[in-house]
Amino acid sequence: MRVPRLYTAQPLKINTLVHLGKDTSRYLGSVLRMSEGQSVVLFNGQGGEFQGELVHLTKNQATVSVLQSEYEDRESPLKVHLVIGISRGERMDWVIQKATELGVSEITPVFTERTEVKLSGPRLEKKQNHWQQIAISACEQSHRNIVPTVHGCSTLSSWLEHNLKGLKIVLHHRTDQKLCAMDKPNQGVVLLVGPEGGLSDHEINLAENQGYNPLMLGPRVLRTETAPLAAISIMQSLWGDMG
Repeated sequence: MRVPRLYTAQPLKINTLVHLGKDTSRYLGSVLRMSEGQSVVLFNGQGGEFQGELVHLTKNQATVSVLQSEYEDRESPLKVHLVIGISRGERMDWVIQKATELGVSEITPVFTERTEVKLSGPRLEKKQNHWQQIAISACEQSHRNIVPTVHGCSTLSSWLEHNLKGLKIVLHHRTDQKLCAMDKPNQGVVLLVGPEGGLSDHEINLAENQGYNPLMLGPRVLRTETAPLAAISIMQSLWGDMG
């Protein structure tokens, strides 16, 4: 069995004990069928990973003895900030999970003119925490040691007021501009993608007026959950660490 990787927000130091909560202990005991004495890997999103031994396991708590640490740099040299229109159902979960696996460094969900999801108050906060947890789980699976930040939701019009550095790209169908024709960015990429139905003409114009470069991926129409992943994959192949 492969050694499981577990995220914890706690500080990690060699020769200390780390106490993990109920959800993790149930996962280790009931799902993985692990027992005391077996190995685990811990990380806290700060860049390192720590080898540990499971020294205590019950239904409600797991205790890990931290034995040694390693610094494994698995981060892409290309920093990608994905700005994604909020979509219905599990599409957002899918995009956040796969974008994390592909190496994005930041994700900002935005409400657009065609966003059909209604979120506010405690329900919005709960959803944002859920999306951050998906990014954490994707890091556990993909062996990333730095967790991308899922920022709080914003309206697209408010977001576009931010003066961000780097190559800014808006994905839509009204252009024939391709990624291979763009110069390699020196300060990362900000990638803007709409929800189901895409961005409105007004939103595209707003983005382009704020310095976003138009991009079309090809002749086929891609779903909102497919388009950003295709774009990120091409970027990582051209300018990052894939391919």
